[in-house]
Amino acid sequence: MEKKTHLGKSDLVVNPIGLGTNAVGGHNIYPNLDEEAGKDVVRTAIENGMNFLDTAFIYGPERSEELVGQVMKEYKRDDIVLATKGAHQFKGEDVVFNNSPSFLKKSVEGSLQRLGTDHIDLFYIHFPDEDTPKDEAVGALKELKDEGKIRSIGVSNFSVEQLEEANKDGYVDVVQGEYNLFKREAEEKMLPYTAEKGITFVPYFPFASGLLAGKYDENTTFEDFRAKNPLFQGEAFKKNLAKVEQLRPIAEEKGVDIPHIVLAWYLNQPSIDAVIPGAKRTQQVVANLKTLDVDLSDDEISRIDHIFS
Repeated sequence: MEKKTHLGKSDLVVNPIGLGTNAVGGHNIYPNLDEEAGKDVVRTAIENGMNFLDTAFIYGPERSEELVGQVMKEYKRDDIVLATKGAHQFKGEDVVFNNSPSFLKKSVEGSLQRLGTDHIDLFYIHFPDEDTPKDEAVGALKELKDEGKIRSIGVSNFSVEQLEEANKDGYVDVVQGEYNLFKREAEEKMLPYTAEKGITFVPYFPFASGLLAGKYDENTTFEDFRAKNPLFQGEAFKKNLAKVEQLRPIAEEKGVDIPHIVLAWYLNQPSIDAVIPGAKRTQQVVANLKTLDVDLSDDEISRIDHIFS
């Protein structure tokens, strides 16, 4: 099913199901990634009408942007809405966040080169730093927007207070932040603010590191970052699995899988206009698109809300 939505107050029109590309060249995030497989994931997304691609300088670092850029050259640039992010600065062995206007401008130039394009559709400040007034940081991006180097402005991992400062002049189009059925703090202040201001909120970790995908059971063990995540430990893990299982009847009734129900629920929340699940395999990309066929009733939306309240 073909659906399209606007990102915030911008003129960007996207398929509500996008692609997060941290597994495309994100060698510092996932070990043993196959770059050709990653490029195929991006091709599959574009060829199936999934036009919203999300990458970042720090995925790789730099490599994800390069690979996404290589694939983009095979298609019409105007058919793709490309988002990337910057703020990480390497100082010797250390990585710091830098939101200074000069650094952000340099970051955009670097991303343009790696992506092999003359404009970035959506550029996010990836993380806030401690020193830069956020309206000055966004002001630098507004100058780049006026020059045509970026088409819209985003911030990521900002608190509501930082977002209010960043959006003092109303320039912020999109906010990306952590949000899923297990982690719902954004509902307290962030989503009401973004809804009121006409800003799109894009959730990351929509599947809570796979927990909401309905593919684990009590015997699943983890040796990666999940091993230390409280959601995956002991009794909490069992309770969380039981909650996820309660989504199965709704999914079966609609002829889809649990992840489609989860993503559809997000798209029914205020100001969540698009989601960007990652994928390592082409089959996952195609499967994610089945979300667009899911129509949740008000009753189902509140039932899911209640399960995870």
